[in-house]
Amino acid sequence: MSEDLRQAAQRSGSFWQTLKAVAWSFFGVRKSSDYAQDVARINPVHVIVAGVIAALVFVLGLVWLVRWIIASGIAQ
Repeated sequence: MSEDLRQAAQRSGSFWQTLKAVAWSFFGVRKSSDYAQDVARINPVHVIVAGVIAALVFVLGLVWLVRWIIASGIAQ
């Protein structure tokens, strides 16, 4: 099992490819053929890092949006 994990962590997919795959997963839209290519190509460590970054950006964007709406006086 640990040998499989080592081999997966040594995949040559770029971090940019991983970010694109994570962005598509946030939207929930992905063709099965593209998914299969991603699974074979991207590094799982990159997926974890990109997922944490994307989640942080998403939460911070929501916080900013709520603060902006409250400050504008629309939500009274």
